[in-house]
Amino acid sequence: MSIIDTLWQYIYKYYISGIVNDTSYNPVDTVTYAILLGVSIFGVLRLLEKLDVEIDTRFIVAVTPYVLAGSVLRVLEDSNVFTPPLRYLFVTPVIYFLMFAVTITLLTLAVTLQRKGVIKDYHTLFGYAGVAWTLINLAILLSVDQIKNPVPAAAILTLGVISTGIIYSISRMLDFTLLTNRLNISILLTHMLDASSTFIGMDWLGYYEKHVVPTFFIDFAGNFTNHPSFVMYPLKLLVFIPVLYMLDNKFDIEKERKLINLMKLAILVLGLSPATRNTLRLLMGV
Repeated sequence: MSIIDTLWQYIYKYYISGIVNDTSYNPVDTVTYAILLGVSIFGVLRLLEKLDVEIDTRFIVAVTPYVLAGSVLRVLEDSNVFTPPLRYLFVTPVIYFLMFAVTITLLTLAVTLQRKGVIKDYHTLFGYAGVAWTLINLAILLSVDQIKNPVPAAAILTLGVISTGIIYSISRMLDFTLLTNRLNISILLTHMLDASSTFIGMDWLGYYEKHVVPTFFIDFAGNFTNHPSFVMYPLKLLVFIPVLYMLDNKFDIEKERKLINLMKLAILVLGLSPATRNTLRLLMGV
C-alpha cells in the first residue's frame, strides 16, 4: 500500500466518514476542528477589520439569525430533505463553512451599500436578511414534516430559562458581576439550552451524544446516576464560566475588545447552534 493510499484511508476514517455517514465525532477530528476554530477566529477578525465592522452588541444581534438559519438547515438535513452529494453541505462541520460564506457575503453586501449611501445602517439590512432566511427555512421544514414532540421541546426551553435564571439570581445576590453582564448571561443561556436539549433528548427520547468530551463525561456519570446526561449542566458551567472570566479579566479590554467580543460570539454560536438544532430536531421527531 502506497503512502498516498494510507493517507487517504486515514483522512477518510477520521474526517470524511463522519461527514458522509453523519456519525459521532472522534478524538482526531475533534482536536482538528478545535484548532481550526481557533485559527479561524483570527482570520475572521482581520476580515471584519477590513470591512470596518465593529464587533459589538448590535453586530452580535444582527448575526444571530444566521446561526438560527444554519440550525434549521441542519434539521432539514436530518429530515432527509437533501440527497447526496448535496446533503454533505449541511452536515457538521461543512455547514459551518457554508454558513460563514453566505453570512460574510451578505455582510459585505450590506456594508458596501451603506458606504455607497444606498442604506443608512448595514446592521438593519444584514439582520433582517438573516431573519428572512430563518423564516424561509422554518417554513420549508414545517412543509416537509410535522410537529411531533411539543412537550419535550417546551421542557428544553423551560429548563434552559430556569437554570439560567437561577444562576443570574445567585450572581446578583453574590454581586458576581461576571454573570450579571447582559452578553455573558446570554451566552450562558445558550449553553444551558444546549445542556437541556442533551438532557431531554437522551433521557426522554433515547437520542445519543455525538461529541467526544460530553460523551466521556456522560458515560462516566452513568456509573453514579440513572440520569447521566444531567452532567451537562455542571460541565457547561465548569468550562464556560472560567473562559468568560479570563476574557473579561485577563485581557486588555480596551486594546483587545474586538478579539474578546469575537471570541464571545464564537462561544455563543457553539451553544446556540446545537441548542437550536437539537430542540427543533426533537420537536419534529427526526
